[in-house]
Amino acid sequence: MAERFRDLNQPIDVVLLDATVSAFYGTGSKEERSAADQILRELQNNPDTWLQVVHILQNSQSLNTKFFALQVLESVIKYRWNALPVEQRDGIKNYVSNVIVQLSTSEASFRKERLYINKLNVILVQVLKHEWPAKWSSFIPDLVSAAKSSETICENCMVILKLLSEEVFDFSRGEMTQLKIKELKQSLNSEFQLIHELCLYVLSASQRTELIRATLDTLNAFLSWIPLGYIFESPLLEILLKLFPVSSYRNPALQCLTEVAALQFGEFYDLQYAKMYSIFMIQLQTVILPATNFPEAYTNGSSEEQAFIQNLALFFASFYKSHIRILESTPENRAALLLGLEYLIGISYVDDTEVFKVCMDYWNLLVLELFESHQNLENTAVTSGGLMQLQARMIPEIIDGLGSPLLQRRQLYSVPLSKLRTLMICRMAKPEEVLIVEDENGNIVRETMKDNDVLVQYKIMRETLIYLSHLDHEDTEQQMLKKLNKQLSGEEWSWNNLNALCWAIGSISGSMMEEQENRFLVLVIRDLLNLCEITKGKDNKAVIASNIMYVVGQYPRFLRAHWKFLKTVVNKLFEFMHETHPGVQDMACDTFLKIVQKCKRRFVIIQLGEKEPFVLELLTGLPSTIVDLQPHQIHSFYESVGQMIQAEPDSVKRDEYLRRLMDLPNRKWAEIIGQARQSVDILKDQEVIRSILNIMQTNTSVASSLGSYFFPQVSLIFLDMLTVYRMYSELISSSIAEGGPFASKTSFVKLLRSVKRETLKLIETFIDKAEDQPHTGKQFVPPMMDPVLGDYARNLPDARESEVLSLFSTIINKYKGLMMEYVPRIFEAVFQCTLEMITKNFEDYPEHRLKFFSLLRAIGTHCFQALIQLSDQQMKLVMDSIMWAFRHTERNIAETGLSLLLELLKNFQVSEFCNQFYRNYFLMIDQEIFAVLTDTFHKPGFKLHVLVLQRLFCLVDSGALTEPLWDVSTVAYSYPNNTIYVQDYTIKLLASSFPNMKAAEIKQFVGVLFESKNDLPTFKNHIRDFLVQSKEFSAQDNKDLYAEEAAAQREAERQRMLSIPGLIAPSELQDEMVDS
Repeated sequence: MAERFRDLNQPIDVVLLDATVSAFYGTGSKEERSAADQILRELQNNPDTWLQVVHILQNSQSLNTKFFALQVLESVIKYRWNALPVEQRDGIKNYVSNVIVQLSTSEASFRKERLYINKLNVILVQVLKHEWPAKWSSFIPDLVSAAKSSETICENCMVILKLLSEEVFDFSRGEMTQLKIKELKQSLNSEFQLIHELCLYVLSASQRTELIRATLDTLNAFLSWIPLGYIFESPLLEILLKLFPVSSYRNPALQCLTEVAALQFGEFYDLQYAKMYSIFMIQLQTVILPATNFPEAYTNGSSEEQAFIQNLALFFASFYKSHIRILESTPENRAALLLGLEYLIGISYVDDTEVFKVCMDYWNLLVLELFESHQNLENTAVTSGGLMQLQARMIPEIIDGLGSPLLQRRQLYSVPLSKLRTLMICRMAKPEEVLIVEDENGNIVRETMKDNDVLVQYKIMRETLIYLSHLDHEDTEQQMLKKLNKQLSGEEWSWNNLNALCWAIGSISGSMMEEQENRFLVLVIRDLLNLCEITKGKDNKAVIASNIMYVVGQYPRFLRAHWKFLKTVVNKLFEFMHETHPGVQDMACDTFLKIVQKCKRRFVIIQLGEKEPFVLELLTGLPSTIVDLQPHQIHSFYESVGQMIQAEPDSVKRDEYLRRLMDLPNRKWAEIIGQARQSVDILKDQEVIRSILNIMQTNTSVASSLGSYFFPQVSLIFLDMLTVYRMYSELISSSIAEGGPFASKTSFVKLLRSVKRETLKLIETFIDKAEDQPHTGKQFVPPMMDPVLGDYARNLPDARESEVLSLFSTIINKYKGLMMEYVPRIFEAVFQCTLEMITKNFEDYPEHRLKFFSLLRAIGTHCFQALIQLSDQQMKLVMDSIMWAFRHTERNIAETGLSLLLELLKNFQVSEFCNQFYRNYFLMIDQEIFAVLTDTFHKPGFKLHVLVLQRLFCLVDSGALTEPLWDVSTVAYSYPNNTIYVQDYTIKLLASSFPNMKAAEIKQFVGVLFESKNDLPTFKNHIRDFLVQSKEFSAQDNKDLYAEEAAAQREAERQRMLSIPGLIAPSELQDEMVDS
């Protein structure tokens, strides 16, 4: 069958094509669908198939076949349009336009062929992006005159105009060059008068609901960018406000009003905005009252009614974001503003994520603005204590006369803000630290997966509540304590209410003055502990426990200042460690670690009224404290105690504490090693292997806390540990040799490998956390050479641990040049054998890939001299592996490869081997970087691709190269210099890769790249434009091309947050807030 489609010189057999498409979409056998898929793909990829499109569209009886033909046509228009002869382009243009008009003329065919017409509209807009305005200047006048011939054609014209506006203004970034976007925007602007007249004519003269809705939808797409005169100096606003109360037009009219509300152009139209708002509020009260129970109305409403509530929230949010100041100016406007805020607060209680997000985004913006004004007021010391107290009641006379404008503004918003605090406290989202949730059956269980939407919501709510707290600490505190009392009295007791309240209390940590925070927390913790005592039921106690742990974990400053509370809280956590309810023990261990990290000094000094430091009391009772914990919880507990010990300045005491802490695991270790000396077979027992794994994990946890101070413990077990490592390696190898590849999947081998991995992880953790002490490296690295490196080289690929690679990366990153003498040995042991494992494809051994390139990067950065000493063949292997890395679609691997490449380029440029290296590799790098840069699978590497190209182009102009890059014996033409040669090479390279681009375009691109090579932002923009022009990045998500700018924005935002007390929670401040 496929043969009959191969000869496209004859008209295609449309009946057969219909049958093939039908087989592809049908319910036949898998083989039939697969064969049809193969045929359709071949047709799609055939460059001549598009010539048959008209024949297919005219003769096919199947909508799916027509869609297939249009897909082929769309691809030609997008990627090959400029290469087609003029008569073929005109033919496509006229055919598509005629079919659209023909099908839209009658009501019956317009409704019946709606999907087909919609696809044709999309095709027409793709043509317009190339032809209009330069080669089809009459398009808008032609469209408007066609629209006046029939109401159905008019409705479709509205759809085309909407698509065109969206293409130019919404989807153009990364699809068209900056110049083309600008040209299309100017054309739309200059010809908008005709469109505007058509829209007004339809809205005032037509009775057809579908046409009016389509016109409103089109207007909605245009309103964000048209000149303002078309809105405010024409009857348009009046018509929209008149249509708003009519139920069939309510949503599209409201969307248009929202677009108008979002516009910001100085103060010129302020009066019209105020008038529009006041008419809108009068109309709104006839549609829905402010006292409406919005959550109920939303739950019981139709989809149109639900959309209306969401659109209403969007309208208020958009209007207030841009024009709230206008509404603060007169008593009438202020009354309408407060009424609108009342509506928005009501809508904020709707239980729908999207609606709540719209409301939250606006509340966050409003309170941030009020907070910043409040902060400026405090900074300029204009605050007046008496006036501050007046904010609870709004008195018009005060607004007109007394006090500064800033205080008047705070008084105006005091009532809505108080209601907003209530909303936040009632609806607070769940923070990340809380592990205990209610499942769909109403049971309290441990959370299994993080919900990212909830975490984002928590972040924005927390920020908003902190601003609200700064604006009125008193009101915030009173509302929270009142709600807590209602929990104690049982009046509002429920899991959800208590959770939201405690999450809100935890979220404002750091926002109050210390004295006020202390007073507030004493009451909160006391009430929560009482609630835990008086409440019955396991689930209830688990919820309260989770909330106590969350709240105390958020207030390290308070705990540091109040030893008795700190001790009570820690003892309470020890109690919770015996509570076997899902999630409670995990949360107790997490909270303990969090508190210790912030208060560690408090545990190693003798507190007032105590006989000894708390750490001694803890070490004495340690066996009974951890008796009910799971292994992973015990490791967390040991890490916490390690943090305490690390804070002890006296080395003798510190070593003694460490000895006592490690007493249980060390006794078990000594017992196992003792038995092994009698009979080595004991080490093969699965229970013993599990014990060894557990001991290693406990050691790793403590090492991560103690760093260099872990030295006495690691020295104690190091050599025995390497012996066990070697023995387990041999056991694994012999098991795999005897049992074949499946042996590596058995539980026995997996367990042995876990011990090996944990041993490597323990050594890596210790070296990584230890301070820079060269003697540590010299002491620990030589003994590992054979048991670890030699073992890696000798092992079968499936038995090689990727952790060996990360361990040696850590060692080289830590001890840098001191490890130079070991690099040849490392290279010999891991390089060749790992490359063989990872270069067969892009999937096998994913762990080894990233760690291998990280090791290579560490060597390239810190032991460059060792790389120079490699043979030519070995150096070629290194470069090939780097190319392999950045061709990888796994982002981390590609970025590691590119960063290593940049490091090598920099180091070779200043070495005596500069000419030799670049003569061998310059052109290869240039070619490979352009290959990944212009291929859409590698977009995340864009920033690094650009940096590599910039370094290459700057290098040829820098004078660092003193010999030609071309091979003088094979290249006949003698280039005047390397710059001209590289330009010529790059032009030829791109011309062969992009036959769809003109030679002049490519030449111009390479020219501007060389001109702008010293100006990175311009250099980068030229490359972005080229990617769009080459059509490689059309119709794609291109945000990765702008990732660097986004990262700079995030850093600026973090600096802003650090400047406001509480915005970054005290418990999250790693370096900024330590216990001294």
